[in-house]
Amino acid sequence: MPTLYYEKDADRSLINDRKVAIIGYGSQGHAHALNLRDSGIDVRVGLRAGSSSRSKAEAAGLRVLDIADAAKEADAIMLLLPDTDQADVYERDIAPNLKDGDALLFAHGFNIRYKSIVPPTTVDVAMIAPKGPGHLVRRTYVEGGGVPALIAVENDATGGAKGLALAYADAIGATRAGVLETTFTEETETDLFGEQVVLCGGLTALITAGFETLVAAGYQPESAYFECLHETKLIVDLMYEQGIAGMRFSISSTAEYGDLTRGPRIINDAVRAEMRKVLDEIQDGRFATEWINENKTGLKNYRELQEKGREHPIEKIGAQLRSMMPFISRGRERLEDISGGLES
Repeated sequence: MPTLYYEKDADRSLINDRKVAIIGYGSQGHAHALNLRDSGIDVRVGLRAGSSSRSKAEAAGLRVLDIADAAKEADAIMLLLPDTDQADVYERDIAPNLKDGDALLFAHGFNIRYKSIVPPTTVDVAMIAPKGPGHLVRRTYVEGGGVPALIAVENDATGGAKGLALAYADAIGATRAGVLETTFTEETETDLFGEQVVLCGGLTALITAGFETLVAAGYQPESAYFECLHETKLIVDLMYEQGIAGMRFSISSTAEYGDLTRGPRIINDAVRAEMRKVLDEIQDGRFATEWINENKTGLKNYRELQEKGREHPIEKIGAQLRSMMPFISRGRERLEDISGGLES
């Protein structure tokens, strides 16, 4: 069994005397900065000139500096910008200000795994990756809990990189829930695979295909929406709380029999083979290269696919139905209040 680390395993003194710079003030950035600050850590936020998040961070009582100044002042630098922005910011503002013994920290392994960022061997390189969105990292910390996290060490120049990563995880509240050690490679590849095959790409494609199948067969779009999208949350909540077996215990025997006998016909050997192809593209770097090039060439294909998705009938039907369910919009409003419309 893998080892899980908790508060008793972390030595907070390893970060208490560090000067930490949080680069970016988006979903994760604001949560890390505020949690560290409330844990008594000396923290400053590095933002681009003209960033709309500057006033939000300052209103929260945080010191805000330009990115280069924050990097120069700090000895532990956490990069929380979008993956495709990190390399340019690193080369321009951070690399010139790194000192031997500094720690370069990440919440996702993308740029280290695919060598878009190659730090000097004289600095520690570690990852602290909360397994939840920033608003939950912040909210659970304030409530006295925490979100589980992964830690990893890519380069241990000082001999203390793991201890520092664990202390950082403790300071943002993650050790209250549990911290699992991994590697940059494992975190990156499993994270991308999960997003593409299950959590985002696979799920949205499955829901949309189910909706299209029912509508094409003559059923009301509203009924198709409820069955294929709306009720997904109910099933996911059951799995989140009780696992797959617990979900099956909670549904009807008719639903469970359909699950057990028809599910494997949908996720069949051909689908599994395609999953393996997607994983291959992640492992050999083809996906990373494609995504980096898409950003460099103006995101044309990305934006076209976004627009196509927004124009799908499931979105129009969903908007109409959700407008009649005010409890859903109240949940969205609470989320926006927590995140504050934050940017990087």
